[in-house]
Amino acid sequence: MHHRPTGPPALGRRALLRGLAGAAALTAVPGLAACGSRRGDPGVVTMGSNRANDAQREAVGEITGLWEADSGINVELNTIDSTSFQESINNYLQGTPDDVIAWFAGYRTRFFAERGLISDVSRVWDERFQGAFTDQVRDLCSAPDGRQYMVPDSTAPWAVFYLKSVFEEHGYEEPATREEFVELCERMREDGFEPLAYGVREGWPAMGTFDHLNLRINGPEFHMGLLDGEHSWDSPDVRSVFGAWAELLPHHQAAPLGRGINEAQTALVRGEAGMMLCGLFLTHVFPEDQLADLDCFAFPEFDPEIGADAMETPIDGFMVSADPRNPEAAMDLVGHMGTLRSQEIYTAIDPQALPVHQDADTSGLTELDAKIMKMIADAGALTQYMDRDTRPDFASVVMIPALQRFLRRPDDIADLTASIQRQKVSIFGR
Repeated sequence: MHHRPTGPPALGRRALLRGLAGAAALTAVPGLAACGSRRGDPGVVTMGSNRANDAQREAVGEITGLWEADSGINVELNTIDSTSFQESINNYLQGTPDDVIAWFAGYRTRFFAERGLISDVSRVWDERFQGAFTDQVRDLCSAPDGRQYMVPDSTAPWAVFYLKSVFEEHGYEEPATREEFVELCERMREDGFEPLAYGVREGWPAMGTFDHLNLRINGPEFHMGLLDGEHSWDSPDVRSVFGAWAELLPHHQAAPLGRGINEAQTALVRGEAGMMLCGLFLTHVFPEDQLADLDCFAFPEFDPEIGADAMETPIDGFMVSADPRNPEAAMDLVGHMGTLRSQEIYTAIDPQALPVHQDADTSGLTELDAKIMKMIADAGALTQYMDRDTRPDFASVVMIPALQRFLRRPDDIADLTASIQRQKVSIFGR
């Protein structure tokens, strides 16, 4: 497995893959709707995809092109940007969706499985993926009935990223504890850096900060129960998370609500900020010749009894709609997307993606990717991210405004948590 290949040999490899796959038809559309030109044609299977940046489009095109060559069936791709995809998918699945759909593991898969909006793909797992994925990954692709409803193909984990050159020049060391983390932030401030790059204009990036603090302060079991509506948001446990966040805020870039995540990432690239808590998608903004300077560490431990081995590891993959027009082809294609061969191709092209197949050859990984893969292997628990681990209506309608309110008024924690709890009860019914 050669992730993010460099140099002439890799260019030749990708040229060869393009020759095998051919050019895939990728259609950007203003709204999410099924491909409709030849629905039901046994020679066609349709796919709805949220993988819309250039690398993702190329990678999906390579893989579906190989399946077309092997099967003799054409793939019609309906590609739309990820945000629009998420906002439209509920109505899309209840209408006439595509046969195969790119989506997310965890609550977001279970939510649609329990409503009968996607197909059971356990047969594909039994036939093609015995022992291919860890039990944690399998569980994240399953519903409470124990059946699988998604085939995984990649992940883009979260960590605290930094530039090796900056750390080496200033003698910084990776912090392992809360105290070391705060001390490092203070040193960076004295050295003229913004310790933590921060931009949450889009709303959702703030969820990552809450998730990591809650995982470190209250542990993954409490965190997942909280997002599933089992615990009160107006509790000392949750207030302690916001309290710890308020203490860290002076070390973040000021006025984060007026800054987008890409702007914050750029501050890290330029060496203006010392660190950034972010997903591996950060690599998309790095120039090719700077990627080797990028490094990371796990978000530090806040409580020795809780530890720091829970990791946000959002897993992506593919589902089959509830009533596909071409069911056998859809099942075969979704199985193809999760194979070792496909994951090798996809993660070689998309710099933010790492394979989840246990047989993936990691010998050709970059140092950064190998480090993150080891962090995943050593993790005691894998979480997906707040907007994937809870109800979509709670995440978008309640939590994004609540986190934005906190960033505007971080000293108003008690009233904030009471407000979240009232809204949580109205949505979850408990």
